[in-house]
Amino acid sequence: MHNAYELIKEENLGDLNSKGYVLRHKKSGAHISLIENDDDNKVFYIAFRTPPKDSTGVAHIIEHTVLCGSDKYPLKDPFVELVKGSMNTFLNAMTYPDKTVYPVASCNDQDFKNLMDVYMDAVFHPNIYHDPEIFMQEGWHYELESREDDLTINGVVYNEMKGAFSSPDDVVNREILNSLFPDNTYSVESGGDPKVIPELTYEDFLGFHKKYYHPCNSYIYLYGNMDMDERLDYLDREYLSKYDKIEVDSEIKKQEPFTRPRAVDKTYPISSAEDERDATYLAYTFVISDALDQELYQAFDVLEYALFSSPGAPVRTALLEKGIGKDIIGSFDTGMLQPMFSVMARGANPEDKQAFVDAIQEVLLHQVVDGIDKKALLAGINASQFQFREADFGSFPKGLIFGLQCMDSWLYDEDQPFVHMHGIDVLDGLRKKVDTGYFEKLIETYLLANTHASVLMVEPKKGLTTEAEEELKKELAEYKASLSDEALDALVEQTKTLKEHQQEPSSKEALECLPMLKRSDLKREARPLDLIEKEVDGIKVLHHKVFSNGIHYLNLVFDVTGIGQEDWKYLSLLSRMLGLVDTENYSYADLANAVNIYTGGIGASLNVYDPAEGKTHFMCEVRAKFLYGEVENAINLIEEIILHSDFSDENRIRELVAAQRSRLEMRMSSAGNVLAAGRAMSCFSVPALITDSISGIAYYQFVKDLDEHYEEKKDEIRSKCQELVKKVFTRDHLLVSSTGDDQAFTQVETYLPGIAEHLFAGGKKEAAQEIRLTRKKEGFKDASQVQYVCRAGNFTKDGYEFNGALNILRVALSYDYFWINVRVKGGAYGCRSAFGMNGDTYFVSYRDPNLEKTNEIFAHTADYVRDFDVDERDMTKYIIGTISEMDTPLTPAQRGTRALSCYLRDVTFADLQRNRDQVLNATVEDIRALAPLVQATMDQDYFCVVGNEDTLTAAADMFDELYNLYE
Repeated sequence: MHNAYELIKEENLGDLNSKGYVLRHKKSGAHISLIENDDDNKVFYIAFRTPPKDSTGVAHIIEHTVLCGSDKYPLKDPFVELVKGSMNTFLNAMTYPDKTVYPVASCNDQDFKNLMDVYMDAVFHPNIYHDPEIFMQEGWHYELESREDDLTINGVVYNEMKGAFSSPDDVVNREILNSLFPDNTYSVESGGDPKVIPELTYEDFLGFHKKYYHPCNSYIYLYGNMDMDERLDYLDREYLSKYDKIEVDSEIKKQEPFTRPRAVDKTYPISSAEDERDATYLAYTFVISDALDQELYQAFDVLEYALFSSPGAPVRTALLEKGIGKDIIGSFDTGMLQPMFSVMARGANPEDKQAFVDAIQEVLLHQVVDGIDKKALLAGINASQFQFREADFGSFPKGLIFGLQCMDSWLYDEDQPFVHMHGIDVLDGLRKKVDTGYFEKLIETYLLANTHASVLMVEPKKGLTTEAEEELKKELAEYKASLSDEALDALVEQTKTLKEHQQEPSSKEALECLPMLKRSDLKREARPLDLIEKEVDGIKVLHHKVFSNGIHYLNLVFDVTGIGQEDWKYLSLLSRMLGLVDTENYSYADLANAVNIYTGGIGASLNVYDPAEGKTHFMCEVRAKFLYGEVENAINLIEEIILHSDFSDENRIRELVAAQRSRLEMRMSSAGNVLAAGRAMSCFSVPALITDSISGIAYYQFVKDLDEHYEEKKDEIRSKCQELVKKVFTRDHLLVSSTGDDQAFTQVETYLPGIAEHLFAGGKKEAAQEIRLTRKKEGFKDASQVQYVCRAGNFTKDGYEFNGALNILRVALSYDYFWINVRVKGGAYGCRSAFGMNGDTYFVSYRDPNLEKTNEIFAHTADYVRDFDVDERDMTKYIIGTISEMDTPLTPAQRGTRALSCYLRDVTFADLQRNRDQVLNATVEDIRALAPLVQATMDQDYFCVVGNEDTLTAAADMFDELYNLYE
């Protein structure tokens, strides 16, 4: 290893097929960990231990601001320029309660080096020291455009946290943490409390950076296939050698245990139209040892499944049977010094509080005395091991997730980043302890006898958001009245100066400081489609031949396009209940355990595929993943679920309906952008109308009605599910998608005839009725402090066709026009756009303090496109950013899903190559030529907003209809 570093330890990470190294930089004291392997998706991060002492959000604001330019890269927003113009596979920054992490990833060696350098210079040499406008823009500032205007507060983090504080689940999770750790850093909100953020001064903001952003307080991580010595030399030469080691007091102190559990009562906001009954959250949470206990780290994850999360888990079952809550959620949170083990009831009532605690303690005592269900423990262990082996984290590079797991121990012991990288071996050890009473002893020690616990009740309160907004207006008015004329003029000037700063682009010289690839570095060829069409027993089989590490990803795809519109919602209900009800041969609890013992999961979902030309494909997909050796068990379980499910248990169906409603509300509270976009497009798009009916606002309204009128609807639910099972799961509706090597297809050949023989009889039925679309401008009111604003339309309706250049325009809009106007100047946390190959288009904002202003910005998008004018370097940057998204590495499962999607959307490899060529060859003129397309789309004027009830009510004339979101 490089002589500037001291080798602390090296470790074989067999579960990851990697070698791990722990180093210390001798001069600066920086902590380094390396995970060396053959993964081309390389990951780097630099993290800092950043324990806040108050809720001003200083750590969070610094996370935003250091990425707004640095000494070496003096442009205004290098983060955005990197998103636009690098081949990154991940690029972001995250603030946690006790740390701040700056990760990047890329498969391209030079791009990876560029990203590393920008991030290293950003954290150590940011522009924040000589550009206070950065703090005002990203953190908070007073806004006053003239003396006559009302004084307001704006800022990206400020608005982001107003959105976070509007989500009841965010409120509950925050209060759980605060309740258990009143005496250390976890007692405050690292992201920032909107009421407290304006207390942060520029001087204290800089002081926090000066204190904690030193190499001796840093944790630098490198993962993947690279020249580690070269990267270490770079880190030493360019940055670390410039610093001498100092003492930084950033220690996370342990919370002293309580002598008795704490009881904490809080409130969260609901809108004036929401019901306060069945809307209280109850949480019982225990502090478990510390993050460095390798065995407990895995054991409590297994216990969480066995006790709380599995469908038949005893704590979940007992609470639901007693009518305490609509949904029970267990969690084991490990990203802190002292992990938390928690059970939460959503949809409870204040009078349930004592019964909630009593029921949990009673069940836990029974588990100790009578023993935990051994099958549940084995299922939990197998599920964890399968996930560890598969290492499929969706769009996130696995090296990033491993790196964040390293922080679960490394932050609290500077020599121990790899404590939790040996999951398979630890879980093997736990398997041997299932019959020894080990898990029962854990319950006795860490739950029943543990006084370091809290019982939290968070009740809904109407008008809380309005009260807070009125109080803020009053405080701001009083503050404004106290200011002298000179002070008011200074605020007006500050507002003007900030807006000018935000409007002024980075200089060409500054932009050219940022390293970037060339077009010649980009691959000309589109990614191949892993698709071999075959036939088995008269059934079409799509084989996606990829190496999958011994896992077969099997997808039985049933065409439900012929199911009538009146049954779409019931079809969605059915798909969500499959695997969670009794079957002919299993109770639902035993079924869940069997699925987790023999497979990596079996689940059903509905998906909509819309070709650019032709009929929409609406499919019910039953997906299973399993090791090749478990194929027979997996097939038997699939058949058991789709052919022998029993919907006659009225109490069980009631529980599932209530839980669905609860989880939909949980998702809706933080995904207003998804709701607004889906609803706006449902006015003109059949695929969007179907999606809204099976997962959006329309589906929520359906489930809410079922929950509130269950006694009247229960027979209909049962009969509809029985009817739809026989309509859906027929041989004539079946297409098979199989991902894996040749053995996977051999298994399909062997078992598919048997599956087909057992399916229900029935012919294919085409939809007879005409699907009617209704045009509406809708607003959905809730208790949020922010808005989600969407404009949408379909360009093919005006005769335009999809062109690959639209992919570039989406990047340009999301990180230039919308970014500057909606986020930077408007203060919204986010904004994005999408252009579908079928013409469906939307623009949407996220956690946005504005409504009318954002709508106007969207409406004038075509003006930006018409005047689009960038030089060759910037055009190349946009192309690189677009290709980067096209070339994001895919897991084996994702490769199969991509090929299936292309098949059902009638997208060929030639289409993909043409799209790619249009991107690679695009010119400024090609982008400008899209202006009429954008103008036509915006002129269609489809519009939807989800957000604050007072704001939407005040803008009622913008809407055809206003609704309460949760009605």
